[in-house]
Amino acid sequence: MKKIINTAKAPAPIGPYNQAVLSGNMLFISGQIALIPGTSDLVNADIKTETNRVMENLKAILAEAGLDFSHVVKTTIFLSDMSLFADVNEVYGSFFSSDYPARETLAVKGLPKNVNVEISMIASK
Repeated sequence: MKKIINTAKAPAPIGPYNQAVLSGNMLFISGQIALIPGTSDLVNADIKTETNRVMENLKAILAEAGLDFSHVVKTTIFLSDMSLFADVNEVYGSFFSSDYPARETLAVKGLPKNVNVEISMIASK
């Protein structure tokens, strides 16, 4: 059985998907970009600001499911260019206190709305 998780505190999906799906004790969060919730505006003045907005969007979805970053077991980070890795990693890491999740980071040819970073997560209750 699955439960759809959506919150107005994170950007509405821009396609045929949900912000997250809870299946059993596992939460699968769709990739998030730096959209301001309730708008179609991007926060992308620089990569650190962009990454922070992405992480805040993920935080809001986790909270809607009654979870936080300590519940995250796996993340995937998509970058427009691997030269952004260090700055993204610095901001990303600041949202976790310990017991970091498993992760992979990939450079891709293009991302939605031409953003520089997109992050998806899997969390466990």
